[in-house]
Amino acid sequence: MHEGEFRVLDTTLRDGEQTPGISLTSEEKLWIARQLDSMGVDTIEAGSVATSEGERRGIGRVADEGLEAEVASYCRALDTDIEQAAGCGVDAVHLVLPSSRTHIEEKLGRTGEEVLDLATEMTELSRDHGLVVELSAEDASRADTDFLEQLYGRGVEAGTDRLVFCDTVGVLTPRRTSSLFERLSGSFEVPLAVHCHNDFGNATSNTVEALLSGASEVHVTVNGIGERAGNASLEEVVSNASALNELACGVDMGQLYEASRLVSRLTGMPIALNKPIVGENAFTHESGVHVHGMLRDESTYEPITPEAVGRKRRFVLGKHIGRSSVRAYLGERGVEASEEQVVEITERVKDLSDKGKLITDADVEAIAETVLKFEKEPVVRLEDLTVVSGNKVTPTASVRLNIDDETVDEASTGVGPVDAPIRALRKAIKGMADIQLENYRVEAITGGTDALVEVVIKLSRDGRIVTAHGARADIIMASVEAMIDGVNRLLEEEA
Repeated sequence: MHEGEFRVLDTTLRDGEQTPGISLTSEEKLWIARQLDSMGVDTIEAGSVATSEGERRGIGRVADEGLEAEVASYCRALDTDIEQAAGCGVDAVHLVLPSSRTHIEEKLGRTGEEVLDLATEMTELSRDHGLVVELSAEDASRADTDFLEQLYGRGVEAGTDRLVFCDTVGVLTPRRTSSLFERLSGSFEVPLAVHCHNDFGNATSNTVEALLSGASEVHVTVNGIGERAGNASLEEVVSNASALNELACGVDMGQLYEASRLVSRLTGMPIALNKPIVGENAFTHESGVHVHGMLRDESTYEPITPEAVGRKRRFVLGKHIGRSSVRAYLGERGVEASEEQVVEITERVKDLSDKGKLITDADVEAIAETVLKFEKEPVVRLEDLTVVSGNKVTPTASVRLNIDDETVDEASTGVGPVDAPIRALRKAIKGMADIQLENYRVEAITGGTDALVEVVIKLSRDGRIVTAHGARADIIMASVEAMIDGVNRLLEEEA
C-alpha cells in the first residue's frame, strides 16, 4: 500500500457468508480469495475459526495459498479462537469485543471492566502468537464514546495494530460518522478502520465519510452481501472514494465487475438490475434522448466510464426507438445492415414492446441475428400460416409458401401446434428437396410468459448439416422462421 492510500479489508468470506442461505465450500472460498488478491485487496477475512472444523480447513487453505494479501480470521475474545487462528496459519486476527451496554450486559452478561481486561489479555495473547491484531468494537455506534476510547486505549497499550469501529446494526448517519471519526482518529496513533452494515441504506456513505474524517481502512464485502441488509459494498465504496472524493486505494477497479459476477455465481445471490456499478442497468441506456446525448458525448449520462470498473456500455432498445438508435446499436457490435434490415429490426422490436414485453439486450441480439440472415433473396418465403389446436382438436396447420416465385399450399396434422406446421413445411418443400429435421431445441431468452424464445433446429440434406435459429415471442412463428431459415441456407449452399 502506498502512502496516502486507504486499506481495504474484504470480509466476503466471513461476514458475507453469514448471509442467510449462503454456504461456501473451501474450494469456492479459495476461488474468491484468489480473485480478491488479484485485484489488490489488502486483507482477506477468510472466515471465523469458531464456526466448524470444515471452516478452519477452509481458512487454512486460503492462508496456505501464498497470496499477497494479508489473511485474517474473525475471533471472539476467547483463548481457543486465537489459538485455532494461529493453528490455521493466518497472518492476522479480527478480534471482536462488545462495546455497547446491550452487547456487554444483555448479550454476554459481563461488565465494562471485564471487557476492558479482555481487550488487554486477548491482544497480548494474539501478539504472543505473532498475529497482527485488528481490535474491533462491536456495536460501537450505540456505545458510550468515553468507554469506546477506554476500550481502544487498552488495545493500543497491549500492542494492537489497528482499531475497528463497527456499526453493527447500521444506525450511523454520515453527519454522526464525521463527528465520531474526527474525535477517535485524533485520539490514537494507530490506524482506524470502519465496518458498516446497511440496515438503513447508509453503509457506503458512512464508510466514505469515515475515510474523509480520519479512518484509513474500510471493511467491505463484494456486492454488499452480509447479514440482514448486508455490508458496505466493495465496488460502491471504492468507486465512490475514487471518482467522487479523490481517495486512493490499491484495488484495481477494472476487476470490480469480474469479482461481482464471480461472487454472485458462487453464492447464488443475484445482483439487482439497478445496483450501482455492477448491476446490469448501471451502464445501460434506453433509446431516445439519452441515446442521442450519449452518441454525442459519453459523459452526458455517465458519471464514470464503464471501462473503469470492468464494464461495457449497453443500449437497450424499446418501443420508442428510431432507426438511428438501431444503427448505433448494430454499429457498436461491428454489424452492418441495409436500410431494409434496419427497418425490419426496428419494427420487430417495436412490435414486441407493444405487447408489453421488456426488451433486453438478448432480445435485440436474437432479433437482429434472425433478420440479418435473410441478406440474400430467399428461395423459400412464408406468405401465410394458420394453426388450429385445442384439447379436443387434432393440431392442424396450413402453410402458404413462395418457392422460386411460385405459390405452394400445404397442410398437415401433428402431435402439437409446433409439430403440425413443421410437418406442413416439410411436405411443401419435399418436391424440391428432401430435408431432414435432426434436432429441435427451444430456449426462453428472458423470463416471463411473454418471453422472447429462441428456437434452434438442426437440418440435414445429402450429408450437409446446418443449424438455424428463429426468435419471436410466439414459439410457433419462431419455429417456422427457424425451419425456413435452415431450408434456405441448405438450398443456398447447393447453389
